[in-house]
Amino acid sequence: MKSLVYFAGLRAYSDQESMTSKVQRLFDGAGFSRVIAPHDRTAVKLHFGERGNDGYISPVYVRQVVEKIKSCGGLPFLTDTSTLYLGSRSNAVDHITTAILHGFDFAVTGAPIIIADGLFGKHVAQVSIEKKHFNTVTIAGDIALSDSMIVMSHFKGHIVSGFGGAIKNLAMGCAPPEGKKAQHNARPFTIPDRCSGCGSCADICPKTAITIEKEKSVIIRDLCIGCFDCMHVCPEHAIDIDWETEIPVFMERMVEYAYGAVKEKNGKVGYMNFLIRITPDCDCFPFSDAPIVPDIGILASKDPVAIDTASFDLVNQQTGFTESHLTSHHHKGEDKFKGVHAQTDGYRQLKYAEEIGMGSRSYDLIRI
Repeated sequence: MKSLVYFAGLRAYSDQESMTSKVQRLFDGAGFSRVIAPHDRTAVKLHFGERGNDGYISPVYVRQVVEKIKSCGGLPFLTDTSTLYLGSRSNAVDHITTAILHGFDFAVTGAPIIIADGLFGKHVAQVSIEKKHFNTVTIAGDIALSDSMIVMSHFKGHIVSGFGGAIKNLAMGCAPPEGKKAQHNARPFTIPDRCSGCGSCADICPKTAITIEKEKSVIIRDLCIGCFDCMHVCPEHAIDIDWETEIPVFMERMVEYAYGAVKEKNGKVGYMNFLIRITPDCDCFPFSDAPIVPDIGILASKDPVAIDTASFDLVNQQTGFTESHLTSHHHKGEDKFKGVHAQTDGYRQLKYAEEIGMGSRSYDLIRI
């Protein structure tokens, strides 16, 4: 049976077609009112954006979801978790400050911010999943305790997973640092013949796991947390990972964490993907590159696999921007995310998510 995915494009002809109105109509059309019961403590799972990044979902759109949750009798709160790397979201104080600076304060959104894994990422819950890689997964405590959840994801590229949508928002976004580290089995290594010894990788490493020895980068595997920041910053492309053996496992571990984030919320989760300013990289970077395809619209569904599949298909139906990080696959029908990060295979996460029972890759796209 096909899952239902609701879609709103960006064209507007009257005040009834405004984007804020469309967010509300998507909420209703996808049946999210049946997800939220009166007095539900409802998590609105977001990515507030690293400081300096501006690709995150607009707080104005978040306000529409908050108001809809309140109309159902729910008690909404905005939430995310602490990062594994050091940055502007590595603890609750800095994270909330960053969120407010990006416009996610109560006056704009109408809901409080709660960092779900506590002050230093130690407020956690263990969820039993009994899957291939994990018997239990570590989920942020207040996400585990919430009664229902609306997952709002900015759909964009990612240097390792190909793309980030609802599944990645659940997997990395609902895990505390301990859980994020458990997913990151892959570790980068230096290609000496390419390395110029510039030290960019050592400067950005959050765990001082990289040194420069004899004008070459050396990565200390035991200290590395697998954040991949060094790969992104290297000007010589001298840092790589084992795409054949480690990355397929990373993708599966990530999907299993996504499964664990919602395992105990059967029928109590709704998903919205925003295909607006589709950047080549994650909002974890302290900047936002130019989009790789035109803005497309917003999707809503109760099925995380279907909504990510539909988002992936819609992006690939576009003609890619030549004046962007997209170096190939510009034509309609080509995998745009491979055009940015050639060795990635984003579709792998969808296949494995369907395999373990998270949802269906088959969908009907319903335009509102």
